[in-house]
Amino acid sequence: MTVIALPRVRHRAPVALGACLLSFAAFWWAQRAAHVSMIDLMVYRAEGETVRAGGDLYALRTTEAHLPTTYPPFAALLFTPLTLLDTSTMRTLATAGNLALLVVFVALSLRLVDHARVEGVWWASAAAVWCEPVWTTVRYGQINLLLGVLVLWDLTRRPGHRWAGVGIGLAAAIKLTPALFAVFLLVTGVVAYARRGPGGPWLRHVRGSAVAFAGATLLAACTLPYDSWSFWSRMVFETGRVGLVEDTANQSLRGALARLLHTTQPGLWWVATAAVAGSLGLGVAVTAELRERRAWAVAACAVTALLISPVSWSHHWVWCVPMVLILGTRGRAAAVGAAQVAAARTALVTAAGTSLVFCSYALWWVPHGPGRLELRQTGAQLTLSALYEGAGLVFLTLIGVRLWRTNRTV
Repeated sequence: MTVIALPRVRHRAPVALGACLLSFAAFWWAQRAAHVSMIDLMVYRAEGETVRAGGDLYALRTTEAHLPTTYPPFAALLFTPLTLLDTSTMRTLATAGNLALLVVFVALSLRLVDHARVEGVWWASAAAVWCEPVWTTVRYGQINLLLGVLVLWDLTRRPGHRWAGVGIGLAAAIKLTPALFAVFLLVTGVVAYARRGPGGPWLRHVRGSAVAFAGATLLAACTLPYDSWSFWSRMVFETGRVGLVEDTANQSLRGALARLLHTTQPGLWWVATAAVAGSLGLGVAVTAELRERRAWAVAACAVTALLISPVSWSHHWVWCVPMVLILGTRGRAAAVGAAQVAAARTALVTAAGTSLVFCSYALWWVPHGPGRLELRQTGAQLTLSALYEGAGLVFLTLIGVRLWRTNRTV
């Protein structure tokens, strides 16, 4: 019996790898057939050229869409090597790089839940590449997967690792949204200390993040003093430069409220909603972390950041990958105990539903584009254009309920 089983085990990884490569090849062909523009990658290259030419980074308008620079100056420094490549080579390397980053992102996500088997990484990557956020990330030549890998690499290190905090700090220096992970670690450390517990590991992690962020930002300030002053004194507050708030692609609470209220300025409604969602989401993340549920905590923090950000484009939701993997693996783990069958079914159904949301491309079924059509959406259209926000809120609610029930049974 053992002799028969061993070859099957031995061949699982190669079969999974073959399926993944086949899926990636089909994906690459589909992207080329769709004539993807990689417009954001072209913006990154223009930023690098501006840095090398000594131009005004935040006066830049490039591509046929006249897109501006929106990231901190440190990001522009990292984009300067793109100017050494021709357009075709740059696009090829960007696509290959994003596919490689997806595999790493999946592997780190599975490591969070102690399911990092090689064949599991290949199978999950083969499926994840087709979800809308990943498709759009590669389509635009975006850096979402790079930021996700930096954050997860940081949060899957062993406690007290000497590089703890570096990934989060660098990610926040490239784009500000990942800074919420540092806030999450800080609050966790403070709460642990207030309970007379060992808050040091989290606080040391925050210190590492702060040092990495400060180092990268100071490097940019020394290299690009004028642009650094422009960004940190003015541009960081001008969220309208990023794009139209009501755009269907904006899958944040602010975007959903703008479409729901048929206004370009949701104002205090958004401030109040974001404050409540941010507090509750961060509370869920901190509670999960203190109960040694790191996977739940990380995903909850990521979803919270996406919900409360002024603009979260649909491709920012690559965090749907760890969301689905966490729900799926937790559901399978719970199914081992007969007393937890109901919880397992809930997790698996939610995982399937979340997969459907992010693989359906349904938010693009509604009127959108020139003419600000999003401000005239009907009830059904509003529901479709808020699917990601809804999935995020359901995810946070599910984790919160599980934590509450666990607390009651202790």
